[in-house]
Amino acid sequence: MRIGYSFWGFLGNGITDTPDGGRSHRRPLIDALLSRGHDIVFLQADRDRLEACDDLGGSYAFDAGLPGIDVLFLEWRWAITGRNTTVCGSAGHTCDLHRQAQLIDHYTVGHQTPTVIWDKDRTLPADSMWRRTAHTLICEAALAPTPGAHSLLFPVADDLLAQADPAVLAARPRDLALAYVGNQYDRDEPFDRFFAPAADRIEHLVAGKWTKTDRWPNVRFAGRIPFKATAGVYGRSLATVLMLPERYAAAGQMTQRIFEAVLAGCLPLAPADIRFADRFVPRELIVGSGADVTERLTYLREISGSQQHADLIAACVDRLHLFGLNKQLDALQDAMHRLVQTTANKRSAV
Repeated sequence: MRIGYSFWGFLGNGITDTPDGGRSHRRPLIDALLSRGHDIVFLQADRDRLEACDDLGGSYAFDAGLPGIDVLFLEWRWAITGRNTTVCGSAGHTCDLHRQAQLIDHYTVGHQTPTVIWDKDRTLPADSMWRRTAHTLICEAALAPTPGAHSLLFPVADDLLAQADPAVLAARPRDLALAYVGNQYDRDEPFDRFFAPAADRIEHLVAGKWTKTDRWPNVRFAGRIPFKATAGVYGRSLATVLMLPERYAAAGQMTQRIFEAVLAGCLPLAPADIRFADRFVPRELIVGSGADVTERLTYLREISGSQQHADLIAACVDRLHLFGLNKQLDALQDAMHRLVQTTANKRSAV
């Protein structure tokens, strides 16, 4: 199939001043689709080239027009006041939302093109017309997606899982007990409950865009770091806390932070109110309070570098197979083929 793919972000390392978390999983998914014989054309701006001066070796095709495609695939964009809701060309404007509207109008509405909407941020309204349109398919990165939607988790490359060596990762020296790499968006509540109390007592670091931090004077905020520096932060940390917005936690939607951490040997502590928490981490790493986080960190420092430490890392790596790229790709391909076939049958019946 020829897939018209719309995303607002980067395939490579991109730039530091951006919240794009898709860099951990977008390119592996794209490359796997290409390796299975699909043709992909990207329909948003080539931000790698325009902003990061990286042409990615000329490996990918971008088209600012409206080329012929078999399927439209949208990483769903939503209105962000002052950014993509402003007039084109105005200061600070990004045209992702306008371009998405153009794509939907031309393909989904005008040509009845089979359309996959990957609602990665859970911002598509529950009553959206696209949930009721025959030639559209809604995917969510959740174990319990909205009724009618399909589960498409953020994928991790299977070869990375195979290469992970728990003994080597456990033996790595770690000068931080706790770290978090990610932005503040909708995470104040779990940060207050789980991270901040432990940070008062142990060596820690928070990297990412955190703009309102006055309430946590004892927390060390490092600001945004380059994407490629993420592994380095986790590689020197014993553990992290998987802090999710409530709308993610309730649906069992885990972000890419879990495999970014685990593959660097950083153990993920999961708040107990995350749905399906025991599918993401071993029970020993599920926490119910900031006091639990502190207690687990004390234990982890005691076993650091031991076989017990390696066994915990191995158990976390094993759970990452839930996100395995081939597993997610099989589910996506099957859903797309059924969508295309259903749309074709509907057209032939008219």
